[in-house]
Amino acid sequence: MTAPTAGDFDYETHGGGYALRRRTDPRIAAFVHAALGEARTVVNVGAGAGSYEPVGRCVVAVEPSARMRAQRLTGRAQVVAAVAEALPFADGAFAAAMATNTVHQWADLERGLCELRRVSRGPVVLLTFDGDAFDRNWLVEYVPELVAYEQRRMPSIGRIVAALGGTTVVTPVPVPADCCDGFIEAFLGRPECFLDPTIRRAQSPWVFIGPEIVARGVAQLRADLVSGAWDRRHAALRLQNEFTGALRLITAYP
Repeated sequence: MTAPTAGDFDYETHGGGYALRRRTDPRIAAFVHAALGEARTVVNVGAGAGSYEPVGRCVVAVEPSARMRAQRLTGRAQVVAAVAEALPFADGAFAAAMATNTVHQWADLERGLCELRRVSRGPVVLLTFDGDAFDRNWLVEYVPELVAYEQRRMPSIGRIVAALGGTTVVTPVPVPADCCDGFIEAFLGRPECFLDPTIRRAQSPWVFIGPEIVARGVAQLRADLVSGAWDRRHAALRLQNEFTGALRLITAYP
């Protein structure tokens, strides 16, 4: 299992159901929207089904996948079929730019980040994951291959910061225990959720580790939940209000 550098997940084939499971969590959204400042015009690059787009502002979404564009709510934002590396906008066309949980899918990270800088007069705001922090996740006990894949897959925070240049702030974002977004860390205190294939289908790394590995890991997790072994090791997670793991907000200022 060698992780490609980017663009490994086929959203046309596997992207169904993202709008249902990958929803905006308002507490995480508060970090993103605060970082956008007072910007009234925002470009959202790699926008997917539209999670974390601010309301009450003029938003233009950029999304290359037709299947993901089809899941967007009608009337929310203008949608452009394009890629991060070649944004079809003039220099400084927007007061701010944002990209959430997408930079690991770009074919050329540095070029994409340069494009965000080019079209934004103000901040560039990214929500992404720090691969070096994935080993805080107890899933490593059940599917170490998944955690290892994500660690290789995510561009390092240092690489992103270097590409953005200027004044850049990296902020760990706590994940609420009842997070309504469906990424992996949202369920660390709700392990039973990983038994649900519809939840796993909205989390791209499961696709890459192979059905046999997934079946083995899920079966062991199910057995440990029945026997109480998981709770003997991790019951404290069920009582936490939030979990600070790999989720990061990166804000680059002009």
